[in-house]
Order: sequence, then structure tokens, then C-alpha cells
Amino acid sequence: MDKKVLIDIAKEAIESKFNKKTIDKERLIKENPELAKEGAVFVTLKQHGHLRGCIGSLIAHRPLIDDLIHNAQSSAFSDPRFSPLKESELKDTDIEISLLSPYKEVEYKDIDELKKKIRPNIDGVILKLGSYQATFLPQVWEELPTFELFFAHLCQKAGLNSSCLESHPNIYTYQVEKIEQ
Repeated sequence: MDKKVLIDIAKEAIESKFNKKTIDKERLIKENPELAKEGAVFVTLKQHGHLRGCIGSLIAHRPLIDDLIHNAQSSAFSDPRFSPLKESELKDTDIEISLLSPYKEVEYKDIDELKKKIRPNIDGVILKLGSYQATFLPQVWEELPTFELFFAHLCQKAGLNSSCLESHPNIYTYQVEKIEQ
């Protein structure tokens, strides 16, 4: 499957909220059977290099086409960090799609061992501690390039103290295939 199709579907999903046109999922699946398989994607929207929305799934739980459409629309209209996208903003909005691999738990005894097992710029990370959870895609390493910065911000994103690694949270890693416009 040409990965550009995924960008086109995400864009069409966002546009469909403005023009009220229905996405022809049947035709798309017929042309690209991989879209019917379960998949997990994050859809990131950027304007002039700045984040404008990012919503996704960590676990493949529905057909890829459905996950893509849902997360594209959620990223544009339901990311609580941003106001809903306006139609006039669409032309200045870049779409990035991250196809996620299944995640794996990282066994570690202390922070030093964890640091050796995490691969910057390769691993996306899920942090879980009690009822708190957050994730950063591997792309976040570009903005937070050190282990310490990355995890301090991930802890805060989860609603925890920036030193939450001292509490030995569960850590999971995954990789992504990044597709850009």
C-alpha cells in the first residue's frame, strides 16, 4: 500500500467535517486491503512547525481505516489542548501519521538500567503508575533529546511529579513508522 494514501484519508476525514461528504471506506479498502486489518495510529497536526493537535491509539483495536479516520478527526477537533480546527486553518496544517508497533514492557531494576534499555529517537514510551498514564511518540526525542528531560516531561504529562521514575512506574516501548505529507 502506498503510505501516502493514509495522509489522503486523514485529510479527507478532517475535510469531511467541513464539507459533510462521506468517506468511501468500501472503495478505499477494496483498493488497499491492508486498511481492513487492525491497526493503531497517532495523527499529529502541525502548523508552521508547531503542534496543533495529536490524538492516537496505543493498541490496535479496530480496522486501520477506522482508527485513522477517528484519530484524524479527534486530533483536529477534540484535542483538549487546542481549540477545534477551523476550515481556514486547513491549508496551513501539516499531517503526520505514526503507525504503531505493539508495545512491550521494559523490565528494569533501577533508573540506570532503564536508561540503558531505552533507545532515544527509536522508542516511543508509555509510562504507567497506578491510574496515571502518558505516552510520548519517538518524535518527541527531537524536542526533549536527553533521557532526563524526556522522562521528566513524560512524568508531568501523566500528572505526576517530574521525578516519578523514582517510584518505579511500569514502562513500555513501541516503535513507529512515520508518514509525513
